[in-house]
Amino acid sequence: MAEKLALASESEETRSGTDWWGEARGIFWLVLAVLGFHSLAAKPFYIPSESMMPSLLVGDRLVVSKYPYGYSYVTPTFHILPFMQGRLFSSLPERGDIVIVSHPVVRTDYIKRVIGLPGDLIEMHGGILYLNGRPVQREKLGLRALKVDGNLTCDPRHYPDALARDAAGARVCNVEIVRETLPNGVSYDTIDIGLTSADNFSPIRVPTGHVWLMGDNRDNSADSRAPAMSAKGESEGLGGPVPIENIGGRAEFITFSLDGSASWNPLTWFGSFRSGRAGTSLHPDSAAQ
Repeated sequence: MAEKLALASESEETRSGTDWWGEARGIFWLVLAVLGFHSLAAKPFYIPSESMMPSLLVGDRLVVSKYPYGYSYVTPTFHILPFMQGRLFSSLPERGDIVIVSHPVVRTDYIKRVIGLPGDLIEMHGGILYLNGRPVQREKLGLRALKVDGNLTCDPRHYPDALARDAAGARVCNVEIVRETLPNGVSYDTIDIGLTSADNFSPIRVPTGHVWLMGDNRDNSADSRAPAMSAKGESEGLGGPVPIENIGGRAEFITFSLDGSASWNPLTWFGSFRSGRAGTSLHPDSAAQ
């Protein structure tokens, strides 16, 4: 009887011990599921630059869907695959879509707006964008006061004479807003700080299988207008039309936005959230709506 009790006790101890192999397998499948979802369905994205202002601000967090244009070599969460031509379940973006694009040289993710599709003739003169020989419709909306914070500093090198104070004494960045409407009827706001070297380029035909991408912050965006690499070997723009294979997904909506004031102290976290940005759709306005 005592021998049976000892065997039973030993069996209970064995069952109550941690199954480390089982735990490791569970974590492996969980990580695989998360990576699969990020790669094939949707992933979060953080805005690190001002190139898409006023639509997107530094500190915005958003959701990017992976499936609208099909899948390519940049689809996986980690860009470890070499360039491969073609897309699975391929579909062209529409003019006006905001997309994530992998830089053709350094493989860093950029976020830009689709302006030109295959076959389009793109040019710019005096800050006015031309598509297939016709100027894109523009409407000047005047100055817009963007609140200055830790993530929006209104650097005078990029926004000369724009830093000011509103009626309440808060610091703001006054930027000139121009609303563009593309031939397919979609509209979005751009920032125009005046004539710069980026405001003029000769006609360029977008090749088959490529798109032309630009930032909404027209005078502060490294996009298809700028060379991919500088003379010093540093990444600049996208180097012209971008292969459709380099498109990683479409921006859908903002989940939340941070103003850059948070520190390691958890008490500062809640106060760093920007109000009014969560849930903002990133699809361009349509005349049909």
